[in-house]
Amino acid sequence: METEALANGDAVPTVHPPNPPARLNDHLAESLRLEHQLMRVPFEHLKKSMRTSNRTVEKEMNAVMSGVAEAAQKDMSKEEAVQHLNSLVSRLQGLKRKLDESNKSEQLQVQRCRARLDHLTVLRAENQQEWNNIRVNRILVDYMLRLSYYDTAMKLAENSAIQDLVDVNVFMDAKKVVECLQNRDCAPALAWCAENKSKLKKVKSKLEFQLRLQEFIELVRVDHSMDAIQYARKHLAPWVSTNMKELQHAMATLAFRSNTDCATYKALFDAKQWDNLVQQFKEEFCKLYGMTVEPLLNIYLQAGLSALKTQYPFNLYNASLYIFHQILL
Repeated sequence: METEALANGDAVPTVHPPNPPARLNDHLAESLRLEHQLMRVPFEHLKKSMRTSNRTVEKEMNAVMSGVAEAAQKDMSKEEAVQHLNSLVSRLQGLKRKLDESNKSEQLQVQRCRARLDHLTVLRAENQQEWNNIRVNRILVDYMLRLSYYDTAMKLAENSAIQDLVDVNVFMDAKKVVECLQNRDCAPALAWCAENKSKLKKVKSKLEFQLRLQEFIELVRVDHSMDAIQYARKHLAPWVSTNMKELQHAMATLAFRSNTDCATYKALFDAKQWDNLVQQFKEEFCKLYGMTVEPLLNIYLQAGLSALKTQYPFNLYNASLYIFHQILL
């Protein structure tokens, strides 16, 4: 311990300002560990955009090189050669426009990554209350986006100046697919599956199969049996090795039809099947971008309420969600 001499010769210990409690620092560190999704989503979006750009460049450049090689092998007149080269130049110009658009999107994701990193690095004990207020707004925006309150979510993000800290644009992409599924149209969802085929295959997703199955059921519903059989041969046959039981179940609807009283097959024609597809798409969408399947609000509420010393945490949790729903409505 350091000492300091007084005028009379006595010595007193030097008093240093206390260090921040270790518990407080640990609490801040734990807060940051919960922010995995905050950084993961724009990073995944950036990777997706870059993969799309690379595929586009590869496809277009291969086409241009093939066109050049073809022109070199043919005996063309001057006019034909000029016309052929102009078509190749137009194709390259189209590629440049696509890359410019892709670059803007990538720069936007980089900006969001930087803003979120800055947001995480400013967390200190002295500004923790303000930081937590921003977190609450982020959690509320996430919750509203998942429940399709898009306009309210955007207004809250704008009023709180947290546009770079929330994923409105990502959920707006999902909105188009969700609305089409609610209108009993699988085409956009199937296009999304094709666009993300490699990632969905890695996680062994059955979304595409379920969408194909639903389209088959809809053909059976309107008594287009031959069209349904042709559809099954083209789109369902590749799934035989992994989904035989479900396929056999669906194919039996050709005999039972949509007006059947057999509960086993009647369920396949239930309108709730479309609601199941919407929910399944949302889950796969969240997994693809590294988001939690459950809304962050549910997770935080459940964690907080389970820590309370109450005999009825589950009822309290449901009551909290009910109150929040009423506020939104």
